[in-house]
Amino acid sequence: MATYTHGHHESVLRSHRWRTAENSAAYLLPHLSSGISLLDVGCGPGTITADLAAHVTPGRVVALEQTGPALDLARAEIERRGLTGVEFAVGDVHALDYPDGTFDVVHAHQVLQHVTDPVAALREMRRVTKKGGVVAARDSDYAAFTWFPQLPELDGWLALYQRVARGNGGEPDAGRRLLSWAREAGFTEVTATASVWCFANDEDRQWWGGMWAERILKSDMSEMSRKAGASASELQHISAAWRRWADDPDGWMIIPHGEVLCRA
Repeated sequence: MATYTHGHHESVLRSHRWRTAENSAAYLLPHLSSGISLLDVGCGPGTITADLAAHVTPGRVVALEQTGPALDLARAEIERRGLTGVEFAVGDVHALDYPDGTFDVVHAHQVLQHVTDPVAALREMRRVTKKGGVVAARDSDYAAFTWFPQLPELDGWLALYQRVARGNGGEPDAGRRLLSWAREAGFTEVTATASVWCFANDEDRQWWGGMWAERILKSDMSEMSRKAGASASELQHISAAWRRWADDPDGWMIIPHGEVLCRA
């Protein structure tokens, strides 16, 4: 695995816990049914995992993360919701510890942008999927982020994030590459789609802008940015720009995502 650029600071987890199956995996939901088995790769704090588990109950769901502490976040969410039938595993998407054809569905949300070899990861996801099953992946595309008003400090934030993420071995513009990666991984039946998150009302702007204003100063991204050459003053200016954007009643942002549904 590549180094995870975001880390697990509380400001990061706030954004991850906002994610649901409805706002982050809607393209997959029509393909789920009661009783099927599902592997959620890179489950994070488990909010999407929990929603998917509710859609396939009483099926088997496995939540996978690359470290025990990260997996504990998902475990806490599943326990908080009182869900049963969810298993927890530490593993690497490049080398999954499951026999061929174990799962009906293998899902990864915002994972392939962070791995060292997304094509190998997709091949491995395909290997553990039953014939006729589905591999589903969704990733954002940073170069396609769009916002108003155009604040130069946010342009700087985007360039800095892309530099740091690529330095960590990832590909922040993964969304546009998913179809290509899936085809290279050997899938011949791929449905590629796209969807967006939009932050345009006062509440959403304050949440998203305030979250990034804190992340750029306190999360692992902050430390990595300094190692990549960003000064403390530059990070402070980026943080302040996020707050100005959040406070602007005309503020608007979309975050586009590529999605692929691959038939194994």
